[in-house]
Amino acid sequence: MSRTPRRALAAVIMLLGGGGILAAAAPAQAAAPVIPAMTNIRTGVNAGFDRVVLDLGAGPAPAVGYQLPDELTADPSGEVVWLTGAYFVNVTATPAAAHDANGTPTYTGPQKFRTRNLANVMAVAVTGDFEAHLSIGLGVRSRTAVNVFTLTAPNRVVIDVAH
Repeated sequence: MSRTPRRALAAVIMLLGGGGILAAAAPAQAAAPVIPAMTNIRTGVNAGFDRVVLDLGAGPAPAVGYQLPDELTADPSGEVVWLTGAYFVNVTATPAAAHDANGTPTYTGPQKFRTRNLANVMAVAVTGDFEAHLSIGLGVRSRTAVNVFTLTAPNRVVIDVAH
């Protein structure tokens, strides 16, 4: 054998375990997903509807939805949330939270409050903040049309309740 094939054979032996260990680089850990954190709840009356806005921090816009339950319950305990209103709207936003990654509250306002200046919405309550699932309950005077959607730059969840 000539020198070149011996060197090539020696290199192959070294690579295959004959004297050296190859270590593959560990895959980089994926960064934890950013969960938009609620910082404020605002309310306002408009022509034909009341508006409740949840101000959120950075992150992807959450998926939102609502239900019209007979009563509001706290997430995750399932206990009844007593709120002024003849009817109720339960709004959910996922992923979203009312605290940061360290568990520090980002929303420091009241957990439940009356909305005396609105025509249909009588009260608002934070009913859940668990595992990136944020729930807000509304007590309303009459069961009317509800529209829930998100806006971005900055992130917001908008809840419109017809008069």
